[in-house]
Amino acid sequence: MYGMMVLVGATGAGKTALLDALFGPGGPLGGGAEVVSADSMQAYRGMDIGTAKPDAEFRRRLPHHLLDVRDPDRQFTAGDFVRLAEEATESIQARGRLPVVAGGTGYYVRNLLFGLPSAPAADAATRAAVAADLARLGPLALRAELAKGDPASADRIHANDLYRLTRAVEILRATGRPLADFLPERHAAGGAAPGGHGLFVHYRRHREELAARIAARVDAMFAAGLPDEVGRLRASGYGRESPGMKAIGYAEFFELEAEGLTGPKLLAAVRARIVTDSLKYAKRQETFFRGLAKSLEAAETDRRFGVRVVDAGDSAADAVRVASMLRDAPIGEDEKAPDA
Repeated sequence: MYGMMVLVGATGAGKTALLDALFGPGGPLGGGAEVVSADSMQAYRGMDIGTAKPDAEFRRRLPHHLLDVRDPDRQFTAGDFVRLAEEATESIQARGRLPVVAGGTGYYVRNLLFGLPSAPAADAATRAAVAADLARLGPLALRAELAKGDPASADRIHANDLYRLTRAVEILRATGRPLADFLPERHAAGGAAPGGHGLFVHYRRHREELAARIAARVDAMFAAGLPDEVGRLRASGYGRESPGMKAIGYAEFFELEAEGLTGPKLLAAVRARIVTDSLKYAKRQETFFRGLAKSLEAAETDRRFGVRVVDAGDSAADAVRVASMLRDAPIGEDEKAPDA
């Protein structure tokens, strides 16, 4: 049996349903695991509907860690995640249970597995200059600058993610080098699963099915009261510049209001843009996870991580397949799916 599991997949792929089928009551490994959430926005309190956060009943059946650990006006960094995730993983293993790191925030997972980047801190003058340019020119100008000197980071970092955008530009200006040049400290050692031998599962759906699921999920979010949730967060003092409010599902309200839309037209436009933004994000996630899987395969000279790609279908049947993988059963060629 592997000592831990990492489950990644694009937004809407069905990771939560798979976890329930695998570890919930009646599942092939029911009652034996706890989840460490690798979702950067589910870490924020009060942001439940728009982040598709597991509800209280599901969390009673399958305990979750790293949910609701920050208020939306406080940044939850990759460093915060790695520290808390390592603590949670060790605690879960000490209780004799299986830690399952699950989510769609790829750089969180990468930093947990390979270590935090060793990029140097920018000097005060560089930080001040970047901040001034952000205020004067806006985030799109900084992203264009990043695209010239560090295109990989520009492709990965959304223009609304001001924290990571400014950090990447600071490093580029201070060193003249892209973020990728600063390898995490565990990378050279071939990767290391915190707490022992692990299984990495990339759970994915083909594009057409994923697109339909994303659209249906956004409709369900609106039916569940997403606009009211955004209103409650605003009433609590969280605005467009709050880190949590930059998430897909929240930022679109502020963006389209700034364009002058109100009432039903606003809600219809927000709904459409959330679907579009989610589809774009899912595409970036899939690209990232394919690269991460290849990095793990290339780095693990001692086979500390088993890497598997599973095409999503029926969650109950998929749970049986993944349970076999976790028990270290032989994996056939049919487990390897072609690129979607």
